[in-house]
Amino acid sequence: MQELKKLNWNLQSGISELSYWHRYMEREDFAVTVQPFFRNTFIPLNEREGLDLTFFSEDCFYFSDRGHAEMAIALWNNMLEPVGWKTSSNNFIYNRTKLKCPSPERPFLYTLRNSQLLPDKAEEPSNALYWAVPVAAIGGLAVGILGVMLWRTVKPVQQEEEEEDTLPNTSVTQDAVSEKRLKAGN
Repeated sequence: MQELKKLNWNLQSGISELSYWHRYMEREDFAVTVQPFFRNTFIPLNEREGLDLTFFSEDCFYFSDRGHAEMAIALWNNMLEPVGWKTSSNNFIYNRTKLKCPSPERPFLYTLRNSQLLPDKAEEPSNALYWAVPVAAIGGLAVGILGVMLWRTVKPVQQEEEEEDTLPNTSVTQDAVSEKRLKAGN
């Protein structure tokens, strides 16, 4: 029996560690929350001070209808208790009045997040530089405009140089022009 308790404790500890994984604590649409109602539970005694086997099936391994009903009530009640305030034992009194109901102020199942055991994301200071994206966008736009303007001013100068290189030598000296005029006049 002691070995079974140790195995049960190791399983519960492993599941509890799993619930504190960062990837589960950050999500708002999913939560892993340990319900410890079975952690410190003892098998109740009957009138003769022996184990009350009416909580178990005939093979004494599985729960009977009565055992399932008690476990369901304990699980439901645990889900309606805030993390850190959950009941870790079960009182096996066959009484339906111990069933809890959600309150109008808190009509939900408790998780780490809504038990206010985690810092609220809105309150956490952001490490991101909120101004970096607009500055980078404006800087990129300015560099782009400057690049286009520079390209447009350099392009015509390059075209003129290319045209001069491709045209035949048409430079005429002043003397040659004067000579032609004289000949034409005669």
